[in-house]
Amino acid sequence: MFKLKAPFKATPAQKEAINKLVKNLKTNQKHHVLLGVTGCGKTFLMANVIENLQKPTLIISPNKTLCAQLYQEFKEFFPENGVHFFVSYYDYYQPEAYIPQTDTYIEKDAKINEEIDKLRHFAVQDVLTRKDVIVCASVSCIYNIGSPENYQKVSLEIKKGQIIKRKDFLSHLTTLQYQRNDIDFKPGTFRVRGDIIDIYLITGKEILRVEFLGDKIEKILLAKNSLSPKYEIHNTTYQIYPAHFWVTPQDKIKIALENIKLELQERLKALKKQKKLLEAQRLEQRTNYDLEMIEETGYCHGIENYSRHLEFRKPGQAPFTLLDYYPDDFLIFIDESHLTLPQLRA
Repeated sequence: MFKLKAPFKATPAQKEAINKLVKNLKTNQKHHVLLGVTGCGKTFLMANVIENLQKPTLIISPNKTLCAQLYQEFKEFFPENGVHFFVSYYDYYQPEAYIPQTDTYIEKDAKINEEIDKLRHFAVQDVLTRKDVIVCASVSCIYNIGSPENYQKVSLEIKKGQIIKRKDFLSHLTTLQYQRNDIDFKPGTFRVRGDIIDIYLITGKEILRVEFLGDKIEKILLAKNSLSPKYEIHNTTYQIYPAHFWVTPQDKIKIALENIKLELQERLKALKKQKKLLEAQRLEQRTNYDLEMIEETGYCHGIENYSRHLEFRKPGQAPFTLLDYYPDDFLIFIDESHLTLPQLRA
């Protein structure tokens, strides 16, 4: 349940607006505009509406700075609930380019903010697993992050006493894009010490320890602090989600790769017909390299370029976004809508 905690109470004008909004939303009147000068308590009013309606909530802001400000305020209003931050994780981004006259290829280059990446995963996982969740997001929330169905389908559920070979468990972690690293232990990696496997979850919030006895999971433990972890027994089932969003079940990868190859042949035929032989050679070389990487490791740089095939979407069909991870009935607030809506539409 959402529990609002604030050191002040709503004013009569705020109460009137809260009651009107809640009443309208409960009677399925979907679209509302809330007007108010700076500092009149619109954020507090939003928090009251969320507490009254008890629905998962998405709050969209026009930029990262305002989004971070809202995130901090809602963390204070709802200290016992899941409040999250979801913005673009690129600190720097240079798209790929090709100049055929000189056969110059400039590879796509991006610097990913690992801290923001962890927060994005944490947000998505809470949206899937709990109802008392608020995500403060930028326009990044309408960009592709892969299929929620695949994200859940490839995740691994474990419990105490489960029969699973240690080798198979390690193989499944690799399929989830976790990398073995016994020295530099950081989010998205795991380390192995005999029958004890430590997994630093991609959210960066917890370390999961799985202890084996033969082919059986003997214990599942969780620790919050990575520097001096204090492990506590976890007696219920635990869901390990992928370390990357674009993960496709193994049984579908081969079909997706064949579909990518078919599209490649069509593009090569078209380029050769236009006498663009250098472009054709470059495209074939690059795509085949990516296909080999996906086949061997399940991932490649720029895998989002192949997301339509990995998700089996039709040409022109909208990609999956954060909104698809929410249940059917949820609440959206668009902050500073005069700035945010033009961005969303663009």
